[in-house]
Amino acid sequence: MAHDAITDVTGVRVGHCTVRRDPDVRTGVTVVVPPGLPLFAGAHRLNGNGELTGLEWVRESGLLTTPIGLTNTHSVGVVRDALVEAAIADGLGAAWSLPVVGETWDGFLNDIGGMHVTREHVFAALADAGDGPVEQGCVGSGTGMICHGFKGGIGSASRRAGAYTVGVLVQANHGRRDRLVVDGVPVGRELGPDVVPLPDGPEGAGSIIVIVATDAPLLPHQCARVAQRAALGIARTGGAGENSSGDFMVCFSTANGGLGAGEGTITAEFLANAGIDELFYAAIEATEGAIVNALLAAETTTGQEGRVVHALPRDRFEELVRAR
Repeated sequence: MAHDAITDVTGVRVGHCTVRRDPDVRTGVTVVVPPGLPLFAGAHRLNGNGELTGLEWVRESGLLTTPIGLTNTHSVGVVRDALVEAAIADGLGAAWSLPVVGETWDGFLNDIGGMHVTREHVFAALADAGDGPVEQGCVGSGTGMICHGFKGGIGSASRRAGAYTVGVLVQANHGRRDRLVVDGVPVGRELGPDVVPLPDGPEGAGSIIVIVATDAPLLPHQCARVAQRAALGIARTGGAGENSSGDFMVCFSTANGGLGAGEGTITAEFLANAGIDELFYAAIEATEGAIVNALLAAETTTGQEGRVVHALPRDRFEELVRAR
């Protein structure tokens, strides 16, 4: 794949705005901008202690009608409002807009109650959106996130599924250190018991948002089926959708664009269900790959009150995987 990222699906763009000010601001905004909206889409919830706005309309209509925004828990509202404002400015949402915005909690490293994300940061992320390599790790909405007890954040990966491409972007802020598994290797246990002592919850309290894009022609219920399989990618790395975790997946297909135009009948192409398994496998593997890429790209970060979250030790990680 050209980029091993969600942008390998033609037309999909990703943009970031990182909000980082010493000593205690470690947050930001990331946007995924699909081409040809509205598009067929579907969603899945692994565990619901979190938020991905607009999902009821996605489930009801089978359509994704806006770019997808990602940020921290307390900034969902400002990101949502800014996406509405951007749609109005583009002449796309003057009468009605219901943006899809997801969150995970970055309050260990970031002064989350300070409400440091602004509308201008959302506009900057939209302006930054491009279809090339995706910057990963401690960037955009991933700036303050923690994954399996190591520094986490934004990760992306892609896989081929026959003639089609499946791309994934994650905001990884979930998991316990001792459950981290990569390619069957119990990396977390091997790297030791050192954990991040979260002040407001048990180890592993956190969330993950998974965005799946594909150029395969899928109907909404098929998108939902692919989104559900992304949860298996979370499981392959040791995630379990713990009680206090918010784990949401949304999948959209770029194959039938502009579905909101006009009235009457619309002709759409879709893949036979008998041919969908390769997409399932690709979604699972790309989700697993995106989580690992988030861990490998992230850097040791110091945040509020001098708290430190260490990056996954890459040399030791590669040694463990090669040895098995």
